[in-house]
Amino acid sequence: MSNSINPMSLVAAAPAAGSSSSSGSKWFELMAEAWGKTLDAKATEMEQTAAQISGGDDRPATITQLSAQSLQMGFLSQSAHTGISSVGSALETMARKQ
Repeated sequence: MSNSINPMSLVAAAPAAGSSSSSGSKWFELMAEAWGKTLDAKATEMEQTAAQISGGDDRPATITQLSAQSLQMGFLSQSAHTGISSVGSALETMARKQ
């Protein structure tokens, strides 16, 4: 398992809503964008491993690596969905109470 990306580090590194060049950016959108970048990075990693296997490197170690990356992708995808849904629900609740 190579370089895993912590999605929260992407959120922390993202520009603040006020400092963004597009004035419509919000932190919720930036969080979703960070999750998207994390998922893209994991997908790229999986594509590279799959290309190795397609190129003839069908050793059990390589196949196991692809399986592990696939499970990580599933975990990240589920975490992204849960995180975005939870925050969205919280924002909805806050909006109703105002």
